[in-house]
Amino acid sequence: MRLQRGDEWAFQLLVRRYRKKIYAIAFGITLDAEESRDILQEVLLQVYRSIHRFRGDASLSTWLHRITVNRCLNWKRRWARRFKWMHTPLGEDGEDIGDVPASDLPSPETRVADLQTRQQVDKAMRQLPEAARTVFVLREVEGLSYEEIANVTGIKLGTVRSRLFHARKRLKEILQPLVEDDA
Repeated sequence: MRLQRGDEWAFQLLVRRYRKKIYAIAFGITLDAEESRDILQEVLLQVYRSIHRFRGDASLSTWLHRITVNRCLNWKRRWARRFKWMHTPLGEDGEDIGDVPASDLPSPETRVADLQTRQQVDKAMRQLPEAARTVFVLREVEGLSYEEIANVTGIKLGTVRSRLFHARKRLKEILQPLVEDDA
C-alpha cells in the first residue's frame, strides 16, 4: 500500500477523502466545532505517524472511524475532569467547515431558519447519552452499517441496535414539538 510506504501524495488523497467525515464524527460526538477541528488534526497526525502499523484487518475507513471515536472519547474524559462540558455551536456565525461558493448561498431568511433548526437539533443531540449519540452519528450521519459501528466502537451488534433504537426514540420525543410547529 502506497500510503504505508510513506507516499505523501497518497496521504494527501486520504486527507481529502476523509477529512469531512472525520470532522462530522468528531462534531457529532463533541458538539464543539473548535474541538472537532483539533480532533481532526490529531487524528490525521496519528494516522500519518502510525499508518505503517495498519494491518488491514478492517477497512481503512473503519480504522479511521475508530481512531476518531477514541480521540473524541479521550477529549470528553479529559475535559469532563477539568470543566463542566459546554457546547459551542458550529462556528460563531453558524457556519460549518464546508466551503460554499457565494453564488450558492441561501437567502437570509433561509439561513436564519436553518440555523434555528440546527440549534434545535444540536440541543436535542446534547440530551442523548454519549454512547447513544456516538452510535447515532456513526449510523445516521456517516452511514456506517451496524457491523461497522460494532467494529469501530468495540461493542456488540445487539448493543448497537439497542442504542440506536433508544437514540432515535429519544430524538423523536425531543423534536416532536418542532415538527408540529412546522405543520
